[in-house]
Amino acid sequence: MGSAFAAPPRRDIAAWRTLSVLLQAGVRFPMGCGCGPGCRPRTLREARERMAYARRAGEPVARALVRAEVP
Repeated sequence: MGSAFAAPPRRDIAAWRTLSVLLQAGVRFPMGCGCGPGCRPRTLREARERMAYARRAGEPVARALVRAEVP
């Protein structure tokens, strides 16, 4: 997972589903340069938008999921 991982509250089912998508894509939560884990989608909608972008652009899903913005 990585040292910057923070688990969502137990009852937040949507957050756990989003986290599941991220982990299945191979996204990790490393702490680097003191700047935290970087950008990660907070909702399933954001994750789906980034995954659709990855398919259109031919970019690896894990890279698209950690982009700051989707073009």
